Amino acid sequence: MKEFHITENDAGQRLDRFLAKAVPLLPASLAQKYIRIKRIKCNGKRVERDTRLCAGDVLQLYINDEFFDKPREDNAYLTVASPKLNIVYEDDQILLVDKRPGLAVHPHDGAEYGRTLIDHIQAYLYQKREWNPRGENSFTPALCNRIDRNTGGIVIAAKTAQALRILNQKIKDRELDKRYLAIVEGTPSPRQGSLKGYLFKDAKKNRVFVSNTPQPGAKTCQTNYRVLASAKGLSLVECELITGRTHQIRAQFAHAGHPLLGDGKYGKLDKTRDRSYQALYSYRLTFEFTTDAGELAYLNGRSFQVKEVDFVTEYFPNHQI
Repeated sequence: MKEFHITENDAGQRLDRFLAKAVPLLPASLAQKYIRIKRIKCNGKRVERDTRLCAGDVLQLYINDEFFDKPREDNAYLTVASPKLNIVYEDDQILLVDKRPGLAVHPHDGAEYGRTLIDHIQAYLYQKREWNPRGENSFTPALCNRIDRNTGGIVIAAKTAQALRILNQKIKDRELDKRYLAIVEGTPSPRQGSLKGYLFKDAKKNRVFVSNTPQPGAKTCQTNYRVLASAKGLSLVECELITGRTHQIRAQFAHAGHPLLGDGKYGKLDKTRDRSYQALYSYRLTFEFTTDAGELAYLNGRSFQVKEVDFVTEYFPNHQI
């Protein structure tokens, strides 16, 4: 419990507006709930959210200590009152989430604190009481892979430190099979093949460039693909990442003359089709462990897939993913 003594400078404010300033980590909806169930009182009595505070009033807040911290990146999850997650799979070790396009995975992707995928995942586990941040010395639930802000698909979150260590190594050793669906302009030829090249990342421009020949600072990149359907100048393709470079699928298909539909960075935004982000989705994940996976051995051979991909439904309604 913490008390706030209202001074002349605080007087005259509505209770809810005072709380927003004094306890910025406490979401407004949660503050309203705590007022309603009398975990927030004024002078020991029940109070309403629109009550005007007076000098000399004493507020009693019977809420978790975490909410009294200063806002930081590592406690942004507290600002999420109602986590919104499309869960594909969950157990005691991992969480697979279908991330929607437009949602950043981390704050440094240009999103505000409390509005990223990791914030919602941490809030979800905190509210389920599966994660007690004050009871941990160093571990916080973390993402094992990441997807571009405007790409959708399966993201892996580790709920334990051991799961995080194992999965990070498995991803490094390429013991996970990740498949993407994309819509590209035109029809790649042959209809099944491999795009190979050299990719250079320009960090200042947040853009990559693909070359057919080795370049200073460039890394090899390879994407296997197969065309699943074609219609009206577009093709639905399934992609398998052999290497995992930044913007690899987008840049390689653009370099090959088949930019992704809606890709304003490497292709063009087609306003006639009303798309504000690229048609790219990490739709299926398979665990293919070839070495010991320890506590996660039970996942070996298991495959997980999203139920629906919006652009497949829109442009290729007869195709079942």
